[in-house]
Amino acid sequence: MASSAPIFYLAVVSYLNLLILIFSLVVQAVALIHCLTQRGDGFQAIGTLPKGAWAAILGVCIVLTLLFSGPIGIFGLIGVAAALIYLLDVRPGLKDLSDGKGFW
Repeated sequence: MASSAPIFYLAVVSYLNLLILIFSLVVQAVALIHCLTQRGDGFQAIGTLPKGAWAAILGVCIVLTLLFSGPIGIFGLIGVAAALIYLLDVRPGLKDLSDGKGFW
């Protein structure tokens, strides 16, 4: 009975890592897709980085999360942080700029 605990532990850890990876990739992909579908002049109007810079940051973060670190590594955490900064700071500014209309 005691010998099955480490096996169960490793299975739970691997499933949790997979769920965290999927969640982080979804958040980063949503931020990148939103960035790519917005007009470029809106970014300058709200006083943030240009559209190309945000797209590059978010795209590189997705690639680094997939290739090197996984969900809990340093690149995964940086990627989620960049995506959340975009979604919680830039996206509302762009939404206010366009009078709040639209799907996003």
